Amino acid sequence: MQPLEQQPLIKKILTLPNYQFWALNVFGWTGYGFFVALSAIFWDRHLGLQVAYTGMSVTSGLVLSLWLRSYFKRIWGKEAIARGLYSLVAVICVTAVWSFVKMEVFFALNKDMETSRSLFEYLGWYTYSFFIFLSWAALYFSLKYYRMLQVEKEKTLKAQAMAHEAQLKMLRYQLNPHFLFNTLNAISTLILEKETKTANGMVTELSKFLRYSLDNNPMQKVTLAQEVETLQLYLGIEKLRFEERLNISFTISDSARHALIPSLLMQPLIENAIKYAIAKSPTGGTIALDADVLHNQLSIQLTDNGPGIADMAIALRERLEGEHGGVGLANTRERLKELYGSAHSFELENIQPHGLRITIRIPFSSTERSKAA
Repeated sequence: MQPLEQQPLIKKILTLPNYQFWALNVFGWTGYGFFVALSAIFWDRHLGLQVAYTGMSVTSGLVLSLWLRSYFKRIWGKEAIARGLYSLVAVICVTAVWSFVKMEVFFALNKDMETSRSLFEYLGWYTYSFFIFLSWAALYFSLKYYRMLQVEKEKTLKAQAMAHEAQLKMLRYQLNPHFLFNTLNAISTLILEKETKTANGMVTELSKFLRYSLDNNPMQKVTLAQEVETLQLYLGIEKLRFEERLNISFTISDSARHALIPSLLMQPLIENAIKYAIAKSPTGGTIALDADVLHNQLSIQLTDNGPGIADMAIALRERLEGEHGGVGLANTRERLKELYGSAHSFELENIQPHGLRITIRIPFSSTERSKAA
């Protein structure tokens, strides 16, 4: 980030409160001086005297406004009603001083005028001067409260972002214990069945997968091609377990390969498909992953040829709410909801003659598009 003293003045004015105050204050009093000088054109008076009066009015008004700012800062910590009353009294007093000074200087510079000093004359000067300082105070407090609201808004957005990040990390890290439990349970079964070679192979593949999982940033998105490589690590474990009973088919278009998705998005869904479609079938089955980019959306379909879901309504409620071990679907749905809100879709449907299809659609973004931007 560029040091403060090296930043352009216009940027400081737009971003820093102190610079904003000085810019607005100087601009406002300069504008006031312009209109006072402009009105003098219509007077048959000495130009030098009018310039002197205008300079005095602007300078004294600027000095008094700086004093008001200092006073407003001192009373800012008081209750709102007290702060308002104190501010009003300060404006009344400052206006009284400014009006008196302006009137005295004006008559001193224009001794030949028929109008003389009087209380009625002073009230005329006071009235329009009071309106000027009251407007100045109203603008000051308006900008002050606006900046306070902006600060509070930034704090709220920051807190929401932190909560959002914490939720995503929690959902992402939830996958590891769930997956680890299932895999260790399978390894335990292989050991009990004295299939030590297969069990040892699963332990080796498990270490590779967990090393990748732990090294990977849970907030970072990866390309679909990288996600497939990760799935291969996981499927290497399951292949040792199911051997020829597990068949996998990947059909991914070139554009979809570069699409960015949340890391380990598909792993729990494939794990879920293996649990319900492969493990329960004596002959195993096939899991197909298809991905393409359609209408600026990444469309991912995960299909299995298992038994499907007999009662879709009940199953959706149970699995999407995480009941009866449906962590994979519930976790994926919550992650997509946190990341994309209403800009995504997550659908389940039975297919003929049997099987289940999960369709995910999310906004398309890619590494190539990021580089172009």
